[in-house]
Amino acid sequence: MYKRTIQDHIEQWLFKGKVIVIYGARRVGKTTLVNQILKKYAGQDIDFLEKQITLSDPKSEYRYLNCDYITVRQLLETENEHQLKQILGNTKLIVLDEAQRIENIGLILKIIVDTFPDVQVIATGSSSFSLSNKITEPLTGRAIHYMLYPLSVQEIINTHDPLYIESNLNRLLRFGSYPEVFTTKTETQTREILESIASNYLYKDILEFENVKSSKILYNLLQLLALQLGNEVSFQELAKSLGINHLTVKRYIDLLEKCFVIFSLNAFSRNYRKEISKSVKVYFYDAGIRNMLIQNFNPLNLRSDTGGLWENFCILERFKYNQNNRRFVNSYFWRTYDQQEIDLIEEEGGKLTGYEFKWGESRRVYTPPKAFLKHYENSSASRIDRDNYISFLINTE
Repeated sequence: MYKRTIQDHIEQWLFKGKVIVIYGARRVGKTTLVNQILKKYAGQDIDFLEKQITLSDPKSEYRYLNCDYITVRQLLETENEHQLKQILGNTKLIVLDEAQRIENIGLILKIIVDTFPDVQVIATGSSSFSLSNKITEPLTGRAIHYMLYPLSVQEIINTHDPLYIESNLNRLLRFGSYPEVFTTKTETQTREILESIASNYLYKDILEFENVKSSKILYNLLQLLALQLGNEVSFQELAKSLGINHLTVKRYIDLLEKCFVIFSLNAFSRNYRKEISKSVKVYFYDAGIRNMLIQNFNPLNLRSDTGGLWENFCILERFKYNQNNRRFVNSYFWRTYDQQEIDLIEEEGGKLTGYEFKWGESRRVYTPPKAFLKHYENSSASRIDRDNYISFLINTE
C-alpha cells in the first residue's frame, strides 16, 4: 500500500477547528486514505473501521460514514443542531465519504464546525462539490482543501526507488496510475479495471447532478480530446464535429474538469503582439483512461502519439508534485504565431520558468525561444526528457 503524500499535510490540520475537504476522482484512493487516518487516530484495526458504514454506533469516537448509502444521507440531511448532536454522539473524528451526495452539504458542514468545534470532520468528494451543492461560500475560512490524484511518481519512488519508475515508465504511459491499476500484474486485468472505472464511474456525477442527458456526446467529446492530446483545442471545431453548440462544448469540458477527468492549460500572454493569448490545451488526469477512450494500449514504440502522452505525463506529474507539496504556482503554456513554443510555464514570485518536454533522450543543448527570454526578464526555460525527468518530477534539481 502506498502512503499518500498529502496525508502528513492533512494530519497537521486535524483538530484545529477546520473541515478537511478532500477532492478527487472515484477510485483514486480517497477511502483508503481516510481510513488510514482513522486507523492511526482510533488505534483500531481497519476491519473495525470498515464496519462503520451506518449511523448505528453514535458512541464511537472515530467514525466512517459512506454517503452513497441512502440511509446515511437521509439522517445527515438536516440543519437542526439537536438532531446533528444526536447523530454525532461522542464523535471526535468523523469521515463523510462521497459527501457531495448530501443535499446542502456546505451549510450542514458549517453548522457542525460552528456548533461542535471539537468534532473534526473530513469530507471527501469525487466531484467538485459545486456540481451538486454550494460549499465554498458556507465554509469560507472554515475549511482546508486537498486534492488526491492517482498515484504520483513521488509516491511510487517513496515506496520503491527511481529505478522502479524507469522500469515501469512504459506501463505508466500506457495504463496510468490509478492505485488498483498500477498494482495489478496482468495486462488483461489492468484493462478490465480501466474499463470498469470508465464505464461505471467516469460520468456518474455529471449525469446525476447536472442533468446531462447524453452520455454518448460526453464519450465522443472525450474521444476527440484524447485524439488532440498535446494540441490546442478549438471549441468551434469540436462543436461542429459533435453537432452541438460551442457553448455546450465549453460547458461539458468544464463539467469534465470538475469531475477530474480532464484539466486544461491556458495560453500565457502579457500583450506581446506575436503571442497566442486565448488558446487552450486539454490533458487527462490519467493516461490509462485516455488510452482506454481510444482503445489503444500499444507499446510506446508502436504508437504515433508517444510525444503527446509524454507531455501529458510530465505536466500531470508536475501538477501532482505541486499540489501534494503545497507549492502554489500558476501554470500555462506559451506559443507565438510564428511557432515558438514552451509546453509548460510556471509563474511563481514574479519569475517565469518554462519546460519543453521531449520523449527522445537528450542529444543536443536546448536553446529556449529567444522571444520568451527577451520579453520576460528573470525567466528561464529548459528541456525535460528521459535523461532528467525524475529530478524534475520530484524537484531534486
